[in-house]
Amino acid sequence: MLASSKDGPGTQIIAIYGKGGIGKSFTLSNLSYMMAQQGKKVLLIGCDPKSDTTSLLFGGKACPTIIETASRKKEAGEEVRIEDVCFKRDGVFAMELGGPEVGRGCGGRGIIHGFETLEKLGFHDWDFDYVLLDFLGDVVCGGFGLPIARDMCQKVIVVASNDLQSLYVANNVCSAVEYFRKLGGNVGVAGMVTNKDDGSGEAQAFCKAVGIPELASIPAHDDIRKKSANYEIIGYPEGEWGSLFGLLAKNVAESPPHHPTPLTPDGLLDLFSSDTTGRDVVLQPATQEDLCSAAVLNKESLEVIYDTV
Repeated sequence: MLASSKDGPGTQIIAIYGKGGIGKSFTLSNLSYMMAQQGKKVLLIGCDPKSDTTSLLFGGKACPTIIETASRKKEAGEEVRIEDVCFKRDGVFAMELGGPEVGRGCGGRGIIHGFETLEKLGFHDWDFDYVLLDFLGDVVCGGFGLPIARDMCQKVIVVASNDLQSLYVANNVCSAVEYFRKLGGNVGVAGMVTNKDDGSGEAQAFCKAVGIPELASIPAHDDIRKKSANYEIIGYPEGEWGSLFGLLAKNVAESPPHHPTPLTPDGLLDLFSSDTTGRDVVLQPATQEDLCSAAVLNKESLEVIYDTV
């Protein structure tokens, strides 16, 4: 698998995780574009079965995935070539690993197969300043946890917002990082990007509680929402949001790997008011009488009971 220390001088391999739909693809497409505009050589790899990482980068066009291309080439008796799966725009190189059809395979196994194909294409000889891996964060296991489990990257970044579900996923990623560190791993968390920030502050409180920096706060702004929906890049230096993504690029590059302290479930809930989480609800144990009808409860037993001798 990938060995980050051997992938060219100074290459940073960074895995980005987050809840599905939280805006990883939006964040990464604009981040990679900004990095390229700053003169960096960047490879963006989509590792999500939805294959949506590169769509925004390419204006809504979906590029062929490695998994589907490899399958088609294999049936034709041909080898996969770099030009079959790797595409570029304004200095950003990008590809999608893809995933199996619905109900026909394991997404994690698809990730592993995709990286095996990358190795055959000579990944270890490629020369990039940054390799950004976009991973589904809802499931940090198997192939999706590969970069953390096998030290395939130097650091992890999480994308979340001011909501319990996305911070729950971010906390799980921190837990996975710490679990594999105890097993001898070296990956740390560089920080968190707060997307769709409404100013309520839970994301910032989470960062402080687990001990990681906030790399950027992307506001819940209607202009950003509309441009993202229209597959428009906003992360370029002269644009309205250029300074925001310029700062994000700087922080991503310079932030070292941190050792987070994951929160307990109750600790995570404590970031929110009880009105939001229902934390004041008292758990009431159920009984057999609650679950069964009167007829079942009163049914005569067939057990034979012998008199005590």
